[in-house]
Amino acid sequence: MDYNFETGEVLLIDKPIGWTSFDVVNHLRVLARKHLRIQRLKAGHAGTLDPLATGLLIVCTGKMTKQIQLFQDQDKTYTGTLKLGQTTPSYDLETEVDAVFDIASVTEEDMHKATYLFKGEISQLPPRYSAIKIDGKRAFDYARSKQEVALVPRKVTITRFELTRIEKPEVDFIVECTKGTYIRSLAHDFGKALNNGACLTALRRTRIGSFDVAQAKTIDELRQFFQEEGKKRFPENEGHNQNPNKQV
Repeated sequence: MDYNFETGEVLLIDKPIGWTSFDVVNHLRVLARKHLRIQRLKAGHAGTLDPLATGLLIVCTGKMTKQIQLFQDQDKTYTGTLKLGQTTPSYDLETEVDAVFDIASVTEEDMHKATYLFKGEISQLPPRYSAIKIDGKRAFDYARSKQEVALVPRKVTITRFELTRIEKPEVDFIVECTKGTYIRSLAHDFGKALNNGACLTALRRTRIGSFDVAQAKTIDELRQFFQEEGKKRFPENEGHNQNPNKQV
């Protein structure tokens, strides 16, 4: 199969933990420049994943960037882990624990019942540590500078919220939801619904619309893919390229 990244391609990438979504797009541009001699590749991603999250990221190039909104509008599936008995300002492990709770009285039945409060259309408040823009500034910038801002609740729909493993204080789950759903907020609100606290400790996006993370390339596979494409286009020069495994 011949690929034309300048004209437009859709790449499915399994984002690793610690990388931002922009890191992935930037790395793809570097690989395209290094192996395919594309100096300025037009590229963008369809739906941000937090640095601490892993999983499916759709990256579009060329004219396919016009389809980004279409991909962003698709329903998504996540798996993850939350920890009962503590909260953090960011609702995940990006920030330090700010409150602890006794979880001895919280039963598995309580937890399963609480999931029903979040099924269907709900009103959800985004985390203070989020990329939502308020007066031209990201919410997390206000939060990090200790400035209080008014976040606006948004309507989202959760079609599935199932607990797949309960080993207190850890709880694994699977969620199917519409675009714009914050799983960090869901974990935080789930803790509140139990008259307790909770924060997200792991998150993985496994599906966007009909695309599954099983179809996605890891970063190492992406590097190998571009290296092979470079050999096809420029077999005489590929051996002189830099180490494709070098981190960018």
